[in-house]
Formats: sequence, C-alpha cells, structure tokens
Amino acid sequence: MSKLKLTGKQIRAIGYPEGPVISVAMQVMNSLYKHSSENEALDILTQVLKAPENYLEDEQLKAVAEKLMPAPLTEGAEISLNQTGIAFSIFGQEHIEEGALHQMYQAAKLPVSVAGALMPDAHSGYGLPIGGVLATDNAVIPYGVGVDIGCRMCLSVFDINPKELADRESFFARELGEATLFGSGAMFDRAADHAVMENELFYQLPLLKHMHGRAWKQLGSSGSGNHFAEFGVVEIAEKDLVLGLEAGTYTGFLTHSGSRALGAAIANQYTKTAISKRRLPQEAKNLAWLDMQEEEGIEYWLAMNLAGDYASACHHIIHDKIAKQLGRASLKRVENHHNFAWKEKWEGREVIVHRKGATPAGKDVLGIIPGSMTADGFIVKGKGEMAAVNSASHGAGRKMSRTRAIASVTDKQFKDELKKSGVKLLGGGLDESPFAYKDIHTVMQSQKALVEIVGRFTPKIVKMDGAKHRSWGKRGGDQ
Repeated sequence: MSKLKLTGKQIRAIGYPEGPVISVAMQVMNSLYKHSSENEALDILTQVLKAPENYLEDEQLKAVAEKLMPAPLTEGAEISLNQTGIAFSIFGQEHIEEGALHQMYQAAKLPVSVAGALMPDAHSGYGLPIGGVLATDNAVIPYGVGVDIGCRMCLSVFDINPKELADRESFFARELGEATLFGSGAMFDRAADHAVMENELFYQLPLLKHMHGRAWKQLGSSGSGNHFAEFGVVEIAEKDLVLGLEAGTYTGFLTHSGSRALGAAIANQYTKTAISKRRLPQEAKNLAWLDMQEEEGIEYWLAMNLAGDYASACHHIIHDKIAKQLGRASLKRVENHHNFAWKEKWEGREVIVHRKGATPAGKDVLGIIPGSMTADGFIVKGKGEMAAVNSASHGAGRKMSRTRAIASVTDKQFKDELKKSGVKLLGGGLDESPFAYKDIHTVMQSQKALVEIVGRFTPKIVKMDGAKHRSWGKRGGDQ
C-alpha cells in the first residue's frame, strides 16, 4: 500500500483556515496516519475541524486540535493580520477606486475572514468599504455593518396611472413633505406608535434605554445625506412569478433611510468596545470584531437586529401614511436592508455575512437597487451567485466625494440636469447631484451574473434633506 501524501490544497478544500494548522495537519496525517487512505484521513481531519475541543487529549491529533482552538486574547495585545488574505471576487473592478480595493484586501486578511466579495458600486468607507461583503467565523464587525445600521430600501407599487404625477404634481409634492421629516437631528413633536418601541431590549441595555425617547421621536423620519422619499414610474416589462405583478406601468413610492440616531449610537459604542478588545494594526483598527459568544458580541447582535427592525418600522410608517393619503392599498411592497449582518450558511457551516452597502441577492430574493435622483432604479431578483456571497450592489455608488461635488458642480448644471430628466426636486443639494454618482447602467451591466432585473423605477418627484450647507456656494464635509 502506498503511503499517504495529503497536500495543503486538499486540507484547505475541507475548510481548514489559512495558517500554521495546515502544515501541522499535513505532518500529523502523513506520518501518524500514513497507512490510511486519503478519504479516511480527510474524514478524520473534518471531524477534528468540527469539534477540536474533543481532540485536545488525543495523543495523535491534539497538535492539530490545539491549532484550531481560538487563541486566548490578552486585553490590549495586538492581533496580527494574515500575510495572505482569503480570495474574494471583484465585480466591475475597472470602475472601483484604489482606496476601496485596499480596504477590502485588508479585510480579507483578518483571522476571522472566511469569504468576501466587492460590488461594482464600491467606494471607500470606514472599516469595510461601501460595497464590501465579508463572511466571518463566529465574529461580527460593527464597522462591517456601518454606522447607519439597517439602512434600507422600500418600494410600494400603486395601481395609479403615473400620468397623475405630472397632472397633480403639487398634490404628490405636498404628500411627500407631510409623510416624513429630513435632517440628521429631525424629530417629530408627536411620536408615532409602533410595536418596535416596546421591544424589551429598550429596558434591558443601558445604551438603548438612554436612546429610547429620542428614537421614538425620530420614528418615521428619514435623515440626511443620500436618504430620500420619491414618487416615480414603475415599469414591469413582463410578469415575473416572484414579483407577482402584471406587465404594465404603475406609480411607485420609494424610500431610502436607516435607523437614525439609534443605529449610530449602537455602532459607535460597540466599535469602541471592539477596538479596545481586539487591537489590530493601525490601518485595520476599524475592522475590530466582537466574538459572537462573548457578552459584548451578543449585546451588539441583539442591538443591531433591533436597529434593523426600527429602520423597517420607519419605512412602514411612511409608506402607510402615503397609502392612506392616496386612498389605495399598495399592490406590492419590495424592501431590503443594505447595511446589516446576517447568519447564513457558507459551504456547510454558519457564518456571519456583513453587507455594508450591498444588497442581499440569494436565489429569487427581491431587492431594490436605486440610481440617482435622476437615474433609473431597478427591482431585482437575486441569482444566488456564490462568488458574490449572494450579494449585489446597493446603488450606483459615488464617483465624487461630497466636498468635490459641491466644489465642482455648478447650480446651473444641476438645475439643467433636473429639467432634462423631468424631475422635481424638493430639498437636496449638489453633494447628491447626479454628477456625483457612477452610471447605474454600467453598474448593472457589471453584475448581470448576480441579479435579474424584473422592474424599473424612474424618479419624478424627489424629496431629500434641504439643509442650506448643501448649496453650491458653501463647502461641505464628506460623510
């Protein structure tokens, strides 16, 4: 019988992490199990990988088991990045700035990283780049989710002839103004009622207890930056069984916003905690993670999910107000988070998938990918592409920073573009002008393998934050 000669490639293929454990496993199996078949040896290693704690007393396999056990972390001790990161797919690389690529390569070197992908709308952010997708092992990265936890899209489709958007423009514009508030500090005098505010976590976690009053007054508001509420034309070229709408033209109401001050408070507190517990090299410190089995990790996970539910409630309150004023129930509502983390299966094991500025695109999962205030958005159906970790872009993606857009686009250019596109803008500024964004059609072309387009949304009446600092005559900071 020939002697066993397992390779590192075979051991990686069954899920072993990159690092010293690969060579240790090769040495142990090829010397102590040299008369076993390859299948037998790989089966043994698979069992050790699943439960290394069960083999710490095994004379032959304990060397492998010890390497698989989480290293005890000394508070304040620096954690090294892996020299070579996990492989990840990049979609539309020719349109992605170098800074976003660098941030993704950094994330790929984290000891907890399992899989990743970079979407075609990617640009630099804090920690994980915007448009970055990262699956991790038993770890959640607060800045892998982002500050605006649960930032999401929501589309209601109404059986109303979109010609009415022009014929009754003042009516629809008024309804947009009354349905929600914009601005980073915006709060209602009278809070809306929603079951999310009764969540027991608001009474259990000190941070959430402190935020409860403000969160309630912001329930149903929309924030600043690229958040919007808009009416537009929905076109369905042909009926899709998952979407369930007949081919035709409809009026759509689309919103984009997140979890407001609540999400920001959660993100900031738990990022500080993660950085204090996991000291990474300076260039990667914002990728610090929390273990899903430690108290802080459990707390963050619960708080993050509450922020996601809160963001969803904000959208539903706005959409219900609009439906009431229109006197119509929506035919269909399509919605999705794009700043969140999910527990998902990856190659047979549970991982935490962070999508920071990325849309879930599992098989037949519906989502919304907007363009800009003048560009089409798309209703999409995921194809479940594993190379993209079941994800797609969350929009067109910025090609100009806010500062650059304000400095380089003139007021006349902006107004001419709105007029050419037939868009009435309520609020909004040069930092969100169409010129600040990539071409959405180029982005969609780059992700044809990730999603199928099942509908189109064309903006017509757009409401955004109207803060004066967004005018072209002032300088504004990047966000």
